[in-house]
Amino acid sequence: MVQLFPAHSAPRNTKVAIVGAGAVGATIAYACQIHGVAHTIALYDTNATKVRAQALDLAHGSMFTPTTEVVGSADVGVCADADVVVITAGAKQKPGQDRMALAGDNVALCRDLVPRLLAVAPEAILVPVTNPVDVVTRAVLTFSGLPARRVVGSGTVLDSSRLRMLISEHSGVGTPSVRAYIAGEHGDSAVPLWSGAFLGSVPISDWKTDGAPGFPDEIRTAIKHAVTNAAYEVIAGKGATSYAIGLAVAYVLDTILGDQRLILPVTSLVEDFHGITNVCLSLPRLLDRSGAGAVVPLPLAPDELDQLRASAEKIRALCHEFGL
Repeated sequence: MVQLFPAHSAPRNTKVAIVGAGAVGATIAYACQIHGVAHTIALYDTNATKVRAQALDLAHGSMFTPTTEVVGSADVGVCADADVVVITAGAKQKPGQDRMALAGDNVALCRDLVPRLLAVAPEAILVPVTNPVDVVTRAVLTFSGLPARRVVGSGTVLDSSRLRMLISEHSGVGTPSVRAYIAGEHGDSAVPLWSGAFLGSVPISDWKTDGAPGFPDEIRTAIKHAVTNAAYEVIAGKGATSYAIGLAVAYVLDTILGDQRLILPVTSLVEDFHGITNVCLSLPRLLDRSGAGAVVPLPLAPDELDQLRASAEKIRALCHEFGL
């Protein structure tokens, strides 16, 4: 039978390895498969039965997707020569639990895991997704010794998608016409960058609804609350977030492997941004085949900069607690 959909134009011989075959890791693999992000998707998990089952389940659908080889193993060697390694393994967030509460266990996991991954995939870009992703990104950077651009946390890519969805719903403008970012922590201290938000070519601050400001302070506050509490609501209802983060990470991977040079709010080392330095947090950066590039110039209101500095200090304090 012929393939039902045309093949994606992903570069040949590209490989994505995903560490962790749970809900998030498997959904990232699924999103990568249906979008043709890479020619090989490798799942690695210490649970041999589960990782084999996940790989088989994905491979059984290969007739309906762009040409992709899916493999899974409890041997880290399955990640060999990957172009990108995604890290989803670790303690999972429980209902009502702050992401930062996961830091100790997940930093310890990275200390053991990261050197083993680089032993088999020394040229890979590492993409931490495990929470708290800003702290884990710093741990991966520390334990890998890689240049900062090769450690790219998933950061606030998903948060920014949530923000755009809510702006779209409130304004009645389709999500593709919304440009807005969340920056800072992927967590409770996340910062919506309202001063750089647009609907089409219209700044959010100038948007009118029936002649009145479309996004007054109370609406902005409600939207921020909805963004920062979105994961808690999903986890309370179904136990874990999976679909949206799967799509978000697949989009990041496609941007990297396709050398698309898109601007995305990923977590990487910030070395000097308005006095914020030596901390991993999310800011809009140019993302390409070499990893995370420079932070793009941002219009920031004074209160936004104050919030970003506070977010950075929260992340830095926890990193220091674990010797990072």
